[in-house]
Amino acid sequence: MESPRRYAVTLPGPPGRHVPPEVVVVHLTGEFTTAGEPVYADEAGAFRVAVAGEAARPLTALPGPGRHTCLHAVPLP
Repeated sequence: MESPRRYAVTLPGPPGRHVPPEVVVVHLTGEFTTAGEPVYADEAGAFRVAVAGEAARPLTALPGPGRHTCLHAVPLP
């Protein structure tokens, strides 16, 4: 089965700040992790994730405080 070409990944706001989450669109890069998962990146290429099902695992540090290891990902048409 072919991987979706892009996903919307939800980045939660800082804890206790009551800020809405940010949504970042990532695109298939053609690269793979050492485990064979496809790598997705934002337009700038600074935010990179591996996606499995509806979970995105950051491969680069997230902006802002906190460390999230599992983010919600939704495939886009």
